[in-house]
Amino acid sequence: MADIHRILEAMERNDQRSVLATIIHVNGSAYRKEGASMLFFEDGSQIGMLSTGCLEADLAARVPEILETGESRIYEFDMQSSDPLSWGEATGCGGIVHVAMEPVNDVFGTHLRKLKECLDRQHEVIHIKKINPDRSVSGYGFLTDDRYLFGEWIGNVPEEDLSAMVASGGMGKSGMKALPSLKEEIFLHTYAPKPRLIIFGAGRDARPLASFAAATGFSVTVTDWRPLLCDRSYFPDAEALILGFPEETAGMFHITASDFVVVMTHNLRRDRQLIRILSELPLGYLGILGSKRRTELLFDGRAIPQFVHSPVGMPIGADGPEEIAVSILAEVIQRYRTQRKSRCSL
Repeated sequence: MADIHRILEAMERNDQRSVLATIIHVNGSAYRKEGASMLFFEDGSQIGMLSTGCLEADLAARVPEILETGESRIYEFDMQSSDPLSWGEATGCGGIVHVAMEPVNDVFGTHLRKLKECLDRQHEVIHIKKINPDRSVSGYGFLTDDRYLFGEWIGNVPEEDLSAMVASGGMGKSGMKALPSLKEEIFLHTYAPKPRLIIFGAGRDARPLASFAAATGFSVTVTDWRPLLCDRSYFPDAEALILGFPEETAGMFHITASDFVVVMTHNLRRDRQLIRILSELPLGYLGILGSKRRTELLFDGRAIPQFVHSPVGMPIGADGPEEIAVSILAEVIQRYRTQRKSRCSL
């Protein structure tokens, strides 16, 4: 979930020439699926990954030519061949991977920055690529969930196709598609905004959770009423730190069903206040640290909603802050993937 966000953030900090590589089609098994991207800078540095390391060196060797010609190309990597000179047997992947490499010129760079703006404003964006018979990208577009289209697109995308793509979130699973109105092959992939994890409580066990969540692509907010705990030195990767008591801060968030909330203040009275406020919001996931008995006390005999996960985290026998953070984040990621899969299957 994090690749495109890391790529766009890196582009903001680096003005070198670069090439964007995207997996557009996979036959069989592969380490990464359609839509996975990575960025190659001219100095050889890279953001993201498309494989376990077997493709990156070959792709990097093609970057100078892509930058020199300014033309996009699509390359096929046969991971299932038993030829000792191929990528096949040694990798164990067993699939065929098609990768589009596109030079990030001024125009494309401008559109990628606009993509970042849309994602930062919590819009989903469908990425469309036209694929020529000569295996180059002849045009591309970005379509937001509020039907704003931008990009380098030759000709018009018919209204019925736009409506179908928006309604189905990119017409389901990422990959090569056929639109009735267009002769070229089309690649579609939906970029989602960073999922948001809101952590109530800034104790020591919240620190690895915030760090691990940020590393896996979540936008992390930590809130607590204790300034000695809710400090940037403990949460360098959090996008926001909010100081205040639960009754003050809970109403500051526009919490939606797409957000993930974890309560871990270790204060029964404060947690009661939080649960009373949060249980009235349209949450899709609320994790509460502690035993089931403690959660029952927090709800004061009221029915516990289905979106409440308590004890929070997957049952891996976690011991200590880091392992507890792993178990919580694993459950959150599983829930996020389930939500995305359900949306794409509509």
